[in-house]
Amino acid sequence: MCGRYVSATPPEQIAASFLATAPVAPLPLSYNVAPTQDVYAVVSEDGALRMEVFRWGFTPRWAKAGKATPLLINARAETLAEKPSFRASLGSRRCLIPADGFYEWRTNPVDPKRGRKQPFFIHHPAGDSYAFAGLWELQGSAGAEGTPPQSCVIITTTPNAPMGRIHARMPAILPPSAWDEWLNREHTDLEVLGDLLVPAAAEVIAIHAVSPEVNNTRHDGPSLIAPVAEEVQ
Repeated sequence: MCGRYVSATPPEQIAASFLATAPVAPLPLSYNVAPTQDVYAVVSEDGALRMEVFRWGFTPRWAKAGKATPLLINARAETLAEKPSFRASLGSRRCLIPADGFYEWRTNPVDPKRGRKQPFFIHHPAGDSYAFAGLWELQGSAGAEGTPPQSCVIITTTPNAPMGRIHARMPAILPPSAWDEWLNREHTDLEVLGDLLVPAAAEVIAIHAVSPEVNNTRHDGPSLIAPVAEEVQ
């Protein structure tokens, strides 16, 4: 899964990399983005790209106002077309979620029942940003007052070799060559779209251990992505 990531690049710089319009009201930079928080996503509207603010935590369109629904922060690529929550959005409401990297936790391989897990920061070796494949939906009346009118979910897929050493899933990271196809709302061939949601190439993945301080969502700042010695298992 992907449950925490970094968004510390200024929005104007992110928008420029996607040739998109920047949001009017920027979000605070964050080294510890967590579910339910507001995040950026790039969407296509009449062929033009816009970077908008979404709530991370997908609310299906059919969710009833005032009724609690499960927090959907990730969606499995393999079952998107089968799930009523995501099927409509997969057809016409796809997005890219920019990230400077993400965190993942590895269970102790010697003693899986041991409580403490080692957090890792996963990022591009050259410092480039990632573009996670995502879906978005209008929250309508299901959204709480003050939240964005739309929500989003990050799509996950099977891990590549580097990620497989620490976790069984990873975000579906789309290369620039796939951005236009993924965002094109006229493209409705679900099988072809599904073929884009494959593990990222190993060469775009660098991993190092980080401090357990990232476990607490109240912690923020560049110190969270600083490399540390991995705990002895």
